[in-house]
Amino acid sequence: MNLGDAKLVYAFSCIVLSLIILSPTLAMVIPSPSGERFSELWLLGSDHMLAYYPFNVSAGETYKVYLGINNQMGNLSYYRVNVKLRNESEPLPNSTMGLPSPLEPIFEYNVFLRNNETWEREVLFSFAAVSFEGDVCRVSKVLIGEHAVDVSKIAVWNETSNAFYYELFFELWIYDPAGSGFQFHNRDVGFWLNMSSQL
Repeated sequence: MNLGDAKLVYAFSCIVLSLIILSPTLAMVIPSPSGERFSELWLLGSDHMLAYYPFNVSAGETYKVYLGINNQMGNLSYYRVNVKLRNESEPLPNSTMGLPSPLEPIFEYNVFLRNNETWEREVLFSFAAVSFEGDVCRVSKVLIGEHAVDVSKIAVWNETSNAFYYELFFELWIYDPAGSGFQFHNRDVGFWLNMSSQL
């Protein structure tokens, strides 16, 4: 081995030894590859299980569900959940295209979650100023907790099921710092409500 080769081996050995010694510090600076990043959104019934969602509802009665989010995005994330109410003919989010429902939210929840952190809230809701005229039901006000929202939402009589149907659903949005705003996170959950039970 000549002198040039020995210098090259010595330099390479010093670099490798430096990397081994500095590896704990480098691990804090350089992120390691992680698994799949995702967020969870769920809805539980009044007994805190995947059952007993409100269905037959009446004006003036209060109903309860549980709404939850889990952050597995690998970092602190800022979420928004838009609460929306629709009738049978109005659009849901399009999961194939990744588009939210164009309906206006009636309420929203905003929450910061660290990685692997869970947020869950009891959602109390009720309806007020419900009127019936022929084959049309009009809900004029929805209460989410203490917040009253004017909605003026019409449902047409479903002759097959003999009911006026509404759906309360929840869309998950996430803040995108690069885009400087919230973007639909392509997750939604909801349940149907039969408003004809008071007829």
